[in-house]
Amino acid sequence: MAGGITETGELYSPYVGLVYMFNLIVGTGALTMPKAFAQAGWAVSLALISFLAFMSYMTTTFVIEAMAAANAQLRWKRREQEEVQDSDSTSDYSDDDVRGRSEPETRPILSVQRTGGGHVDHFDIVERVEMGQMASMFFNKVGVNMFYICMVVYLYGDLAIYAAAVPISLMEVACGNHSCSAGGVKYDDTDLCWGPVTRKDAYKVFLSIFTVMLGPFVFFDAQKTKYLQILTSLMRWIAFTMMIILALIRIGKDRGEGRPRMAQISGVPNLFGVCVYSFMCQHSLPSLVTPISDKRRVGTLVVCDYVLILGFYGLLSFTAIFCFDSSLLHDMYTLNFTDNCDVLDIPALRYFLGLFPVFTISTNFPIIAVTLRNNWKTLFHRDGGTYPWVVDRIVFPLITLVPPIIVAFCTHNLESLVGITGAYAGTGIQYVIPALLVYYGRRHLVPMLGTDEVNKHRSPFRHTFWVWFVVVWATFCLMFVTANIILEDTKK
Repeated sequence: MAGGITETGELYSPYVGLVYMFNLIVGTGALTMPKAFAQAGWAVSLALISFLAFMSYMTTTFVIEAMAAANAQLRWKRREQEEVQDSDSTSDYSDDDVRGRSEPETRPILSVQRTGGGHVDHFDIVERVEMGQMASMFFNKVGVNMFYICMVVYLYGDLAIYAAAVPISLMEVACGNHSCSAGGVKYDDTDLCWGPVTRKDAYKVFLSIFTVMLGPFVFFDAQKTKYLQILTSLMRWIAFTMMIILALIRIGKDRGEGRPRMAQISGVPNLFGVCVYSFMCQHSLPSLVTPISDKRRVGTLVVCDYVLILGFYGLLSFTAIFCFDSSLLHDMYTLNFTDNCDVLDIPALRYFLGLFPVFTISTNFPIIAVTLRNNWKTLFHRDGGTYPWVVDRIVFPLITLVPPIIVAFCTHNLESLVGITGAYAGTGIQYVIPALLVYYGRRHLVPMLGTDEVNKHRSPFRHTFWVWFVVVWATFCLMFVTANIILEDTKK
């Protein structure tokens, strides 16, 4: 995620890229969205999610433009090195020839390419340059460190969400009443699960098992396989489709219990964080866009993806808030189908939906953990230095694993975890970093290419106004969310 230039991998068509982006964005955040919609009101939620989808689309185009700018800069530096090598190789034969050559630092890349006889498009995205590498190319040292800190905080939030979601699902399946006699009942943490063990104790037991089973992966390197991706994506779409159809059937029979409000301002801050988290894809765009074989229609495909995702989120959330009583909606939406036989009376399918997050999230936890560990190493890395074995193999894995597990032990309020992660670290990664990358990327290219060469992947929002609009919007949102948290705490 935050490494340097890596292998592009096997190329795929633009339509496959559209599917990959759809699967990348639609994840765990979607399961927490229905409750956030119910708390903020359907009208406010619809307006806010539409606007945030537009903002996420804008910053996605910023990242793609920055990727093209990074590729152009790499070509410039490579050509510059070739010029220096050519100069050195001819110096032994003719000093006059060397004096007649232009200095590579002062020659624009356009002249270099044209003297070679053919025009090369400098902005072709052929090398995968991750966001961390772009930050090191366009930002100063402080900016690079801030980028990695923001990435680390976001990944910590991700891991805490995953670490809480799996035990919650296991607890609900193990402790919930699946005899069709407790539909619509919302349990309390102090209720008994089995014997003298409360539901909260059962959650901690499952969290301990989760930590023991998946925690050791952070000490090694984990790779996601192609077949694992296919399996988890298939399960996810089966689960999402089932939930939407079941809710629509119940609403169609006029048995929906939901009577959502039109607007409730107190629910807006959390909805903001959930929506930002649910549209997160900017940090993975280099790995997703670079292998697309024909990038001429990337812009159109991105628009289509965001329209489809917005429609999907709206369909999932609206069917949920009109199907279920808002006070009974779970943080993890799948759990509303495990203890309500009025909606789903087939035990096998209820258990499938209840355990669905366990299968999909468990496969992602080791990968996110290894990514976070590597970001820690990069943040503290010094040129020419190596880490002692204990630091490399013990300290970094422990500082990666322990904090999110502690957070998960302290709270399993998924809605708050997703909201806070999205509102703070998510705002930085989705808004601030892409805006600054495209701004400084443009500034870096002017001395190299001049102002005549046009980036074919430039954002439709090319005016500088949009860059600063994103930054101001992100700042306002952070202030609003923080003020709301402080006010809520003072009320308590």
